[in-house]
Amino acid sequence: MESEIPPAGAFAVDVRTDRIGQVMGREGPYVQLRPPGGGCEWDVPPDAMRPARVSEELRARVTDLNWQSRLP
Repeated sequence: MESEIPPAGAFAVDVRTDRIGQVMGREGPYVQLRPPGGGCEWDVPPDAMRPARVSEELRARVTDLNWQSRLP
């Protein structure tokens, strides 16, 4: 199962909630995801996540870029 965890920086989906997030790293047995556009990270068990589809990743990247463009 370890090889199926997307690397840091990749986008993944928490299948429990259908939320997409960017993989920030690992904390104990969990993978930490951060929502596009910022916000609080949340922990996801590796078996409750999947890599984001291309369309999901593109949507998340656009959200993130829009958020960054509003920063001072």
